[in-house]
Amino acid sequence: MNPINLQVTFIDETSVECSAIAADLIAFESRFDLSVARLGDDVRLTHMFFLAWHALKRTGQTTDDFEKWVESVSMVSQAAEKK
Repeated sequence: MNPINLQVTFIDETSVECSAIAADLIAFESRFDLSVARLGDDVRLTHMFFLAWHALKRTGQTTDDFEKWVESVSMVSQAAEKK
C-alpha cells in the first residue's frame, strides 16, 4: 500500500503535510481493529486525525498524546498529490 499523504491545519492557521507510512497504517489497524483498505468505505474524522497524529509523532513533530494534540487541530485532509 502506498503512503497516505495528509495535510494538517492547526487552529493557529499554520499547516504541515505528512505521510502515513506502513508503521502508521499498522498502528491504525491495531487501534481501531479495522483494515486501512476499508477507509474509503467509511471515512471518519477520528481515523484521519489519528493517522496524521501518528505520522507526526513518529517523525518527532509532536510529543503530545492524541487527545491533547487534537485540541490544537482545525482539520486534517488528504494532501494534494505531488507531481
